[in-house]
Amino acid sequence: MAQKDASVAELTKQFESSTAVLLTEYRGLTVAELKELRNTIRQDAQYAVVKNTLTKIAANNAGITELDDELKGPSAVAFVHGDPVAVAKGLRAFAKAHPLLVVKGGYFDGAALSPEEVGKLADLESREVLLAKVAGLLKASTSKAASLFQAPLSKTVRTVEALREKQETAA
Repeated sequence: MAQKDASVAELTKQFESSTAVLLTEYRGLTVAELKELRNTIRQDAQYAVVKNTLTKIAANNAGITELDDELKGPSAVAFVHGDPVAVAKGLRAFAKAHPLLVVKGGYFDGAALSPEEVGKLADLESREVLLAKVAGLLKASTSKAASLFQAPLSKTVRTVEALREKQETAA
């Protein structure tokens, strides 16, 4: 009983500290394949095979009740501590290569995710790419604004120069 309590406490801590949680069914995957999957998403998530009953209790302790229906059959959880998009992409890529891995759903930003929504999450670009695009837009906007501010000044200089040349030729 003490071991189960410790497991529930550890799982509860994982749920509370994760930015997202993605559930999978791993039935039929070998230990080597599970190790490969863990290595694939290691940078952003911890992937663990879990007992459904203990996981339900831990999720409920963390205030997450939306996963109860998904915790059936052999389940494994990706506790995301980094970029959820990168983990969703990693799971999708692994599932393409190993069709026995089935994404059952997840929990992100206070809401349950269906398998389709996890797929849409995987379709998004990573946080770094989005930040780079925003930075590029800001840089383009500031350089465009600078050229707009310089345009009247350079036009005025050209006009004055043209008038000066006209007066010199007239004289």
